[in-house]
Amino acid sequence: MKWEGGCINLRLVLKKNKHILQKIEEISGENVFACYQCGMCTAGCPMVSEMDVLPNQVIRLLQLGAMEEVINTRTVWLCASCYTCGARCPKGVNLSRLMEAIRLMILREQNQDYVKIEKIVKESLPQIALISALRKFTS
Repeated sequence: MKWEGGCINLRLVLKKNKHILQKIEEISGENVFACYQCGMCTAGCPMVSEMDVLPNQVIRLLQLGAMEEVINTRTVWLCASCYTCGARCPKGVNLSRLMEAIRLMILREQNQDYVKIEKIVKESLPQIALISALRKFTS
């Protein structure tokens, strides 16, 4: 995002990245603009201590059209897809689905069908990450 004089031209940014946001909303089935930043998703997230950008901040970046910042954050890849955020959200926005859509968009842009995963020590993962992965890939 290009900063000019301490502020940005939101109309220009939103217009430029509108098609990307529409694609993310189409894949996820979620309305990014339904979020009013209450922070319930962040408060319930089991992975928040490992994230560089808080879950509600990811939604705000999407609302502002700051796709470059969203793509470059580790948060998108650290989401455990446990659906706690969706269960806690008073507006029913499921951030797990949005994160999955963003990951998919990134992989498609890189022409990859997979992610290279470094060896992870099982003991360092929270149980919810293992359970959500099992639920996600066995259903």
